Amino acid sequence: MTFLTNVTTKRDYYEILGVKKSASLDEIRKAYRELALRYHPDRVPAEQKKEAEEKFKEISESYAVLSDSQKRALYDQYGHSGIDQRYAQEDIFKGADFSSVFQDLSDFGFGGGLFDEIFGDLGFNMFRGTSRRGGRQRRGRDLEITTEIGLEEAASGIEQTITIPRYEICVACSGSGAKPGSKKTTCPQCRGSGRMVSSNGYFQVATTCSRCGGEGYIVTAPCQDCRGEGRTKITRHLKIKIPAGVDNGSHLRIRGEGESGAAGKGDLYVILQVRPHPVFQRHGRDIFTEVKVSMVKAILGGEIEVPTLSGNVKMKIPAGTQSNKIFRLKNKGVVDLHGGPAGDELVRVNVEIPARLNSQQRRLIEEFARLSREEIF
Repeated sequence: MTFLTNVTTKRDYYEILGVKKSASLDEIRKAYRELALRYHPDRVPAEQKKEAEEKFKEISESYAVLSDSQKRALYDQYGHSGIDQRYAQEDIFKGADFSSVFQDLSDFGFGGGLFDEIFGDLGFNMFRGTSRRGGRQRRGRDLEITTEIGLEEAASGIEQTITIPRYEICVACSGSGAKPGSKKTTCPQCRGSGRMVSSNGYFQVATTCSRCGGEGYIVTAPCQDCRGEGRTKITRHLKIKIPAGVDNGSHLRIRGEGESGAAGKGDLYVILQVRPHPVFQRHGRDIFTEVKVSMVKAILGGEIEVPTLSGNVKMKIPAGTQSNKIFRLKNKGVVDLHGGPAGDELVRVNVEIPARLNSQQRRLIEEFARLSREEIF
């Protein structure tokens, strides 16, 4: 859809962003972010680029109006005519808080704001005057590895050595990709900008230079060790600390242990898998187990040995204990990952009934039944 002077041809801004008229600014930002990523011209097939560019302009105009309280109020009251009469087309975007939409996501591994990470990397300029010279330097790729531990290790914490295959900066060329003694040359196609820019109405649309891949330079004499990539694949053995209290599916973020890039190293994410235990089941910080108790101890009381994560302990069984009774051992569970108290161990007792009795045992049980006035067959 193109920007026409006839306002009747324009779609409703709220409809374009897919939000209600009562939507909050955060909801409008979220909707715009998702649509902007979906319709970015450099993220669609070639045959869809023209349509994507028009759609991108349409949703950007919608956001520019609805993210500005003054312009939104005029639009809500008068519709498109209220905006077009007061603001020239070029002025619609003035003051629009696009920087708020692309807030910093460094906790998720991005080196800068989301705008720089996604749109800057693709070479797309939304407005005139915002272009940058040179290709974007990328930080190294984040890595993810899965490692398996036992329940006891998850409960108490452990040091473990993991093996990581990753790309690191080539030692021979110091990451340049060029043969030692030679230099990179400016890309003749983009003249060092890393992008090919074309103007389209109120926007500048830039695509990554196909010759240099957005770097702005090319390697004419590649390094023999890395074949011009500037990095080589290395296998590292890394000792990591797994804290007490982790659970199945927990992940550890180790900064700077990912792959190397021109703008620094990525991070390493270690995903933990806790093996099923033959004796215990875990429920949060608590653990659960079952033990057998003889009929005599269940009737008369006594002590039994109970397994825990740190070894066997003695547990008292009161006289008259019924089968399936659950006892609680305080603080014998898993410690809190964030420093709270340990959970408990829940012990269910199963009273064991003898499968066979000798003659004397049978006479005693029969006598017990007689004294209890219980009929037997």
